[in-house]
Amino acid sequence: MMSLNKYFLAVVLGILMLINCNTKSNKGLEIGDRAPQFSAKDQDGDLWNSNQYYGEKNLIVYFYPAAMTAGCTKQACTYRDNIDQLQNYDAKIVGISGDKIENLKIFQQENNLNFTLLSDPGGKVAKKFGVPTYEGGKITRNIDGEEVELTRGSTHQRWTFVINKKGDIVYKDTEVDVTKDSENVLKLLKKLD
Repeated sequence: MMSLNKYFLAVVLGILMLINCNTKSNKGLEIGDRAPQFSAKDQDGDLWNSNQYYGEKNLIVYFYPAAMTAGCTKQACTYRDNIDQLQNYDAKIVGISGDKIENLKIFQQENNLNFTLLSDPGGKVAKKFGVPTYEGGKITRNIDGEEVELTRGSTHQRWTFVINKKGDIVYKDTEVDVTKDSENVLKLLKKLD
């Protein structure tokens, strides 16, 4: 029979090994890695597929926690406001969250967003990029004088990637400043040109 001290030590070592494995697996894609192919439903319920753009456009893929929240709205609005400059560098913007399609439509309409939003309620797309996901949630917002409950299947950590026309990851930000995200991406696109 194993002594209590040896048992405790074995348990601690096991936990440390699990933490180490999870840390490595959550590292995600790195600059220079090939971007994964992915598809999801957009804010209109249409299937959007990354293959349509690889080889044609630079893709800005940004993951955000929840539609209609303060930080996510600021980030989306900076992309909206800088879209012309970003498109000058053949860039296509795609925002991805765990929100339901209906939430994304509300988010788009309420903020006049002029780019694609994808629904990833199970976190499948986020996992392909290595973006950590957490349990979903609900928020209530007043939309046109009516209380609306917005539900998401998962909550994504805020990460931004840029995929060049060749399909390679050329930019990764895991500590996104919501007010400067689109400006930082624009600086990178200018260097690629």
